[in-house]
Amino acid sequence: MDAGDPDRLIVAITGASGAIYGIRALVHLRRLARVETHLVVTAAARRTIAEETDWALADIVALADHCHHHGDVGAAIASGSFRARGMLVAPCSVKTLSAVANCTDGDLVARAADVCLKERRRVVLMLRETPLHAGHIALMALATASGAILMPPVPAFYRRPHTIEDVVDHSIGRALDLFGIDAGIVRRWGE
Repeated sequence: MDAGDPDRLIVAITGASGAIYGIRALVHLRRLARVETHLVVTAAARRTIAEETDWALADIVALADHCHHHGDVGAAIASGSFRARGMLVAPCSVKTLSAVANCTDGDLVARAADVCLKERRRVVLMLRETPLHAGHIALMALATASGAILMPPVPAFYRRPHTIEDVVDHSIGRALDLFGIDAGIVRRWGE
């Protein structure tokens, strides 16, 4: 980003299990205040949020600076002229991985990711699926070949986390590191 450009990050929450990853990313980005966030929540994510968390959708939306409807492929974040550090998809469903890997722009998440990739901006996909079959692995290879970074939220235990939030925050901190954003939540090796 050039000096004077707003420091922006697109955050998408898709329907995979692990909506807390996207929510905690927004919590930490809100605390930083210097990063303008643009949120997209898919229809499947709304269901997952309700099943997995005590968060109300309105409270999640309030964490973001801007929220875009997942069906609005004409939103600002769908244009290459929209300047941003990139896009974090947390969690990333296999459906979204497939759309990104195959460049199918059927919704705003896929379109915004495709735009970031064509503009050579970072796209970090926190894929939440296990076990994996050959089709999943092939999709991961395709997405990586287009420039996406696959970062399944794999817990790190060397810092001996005590809570689920500790585990989630470490993964989110590492994902934000990929955008050059230090949220101050990663206990780094040797520190």
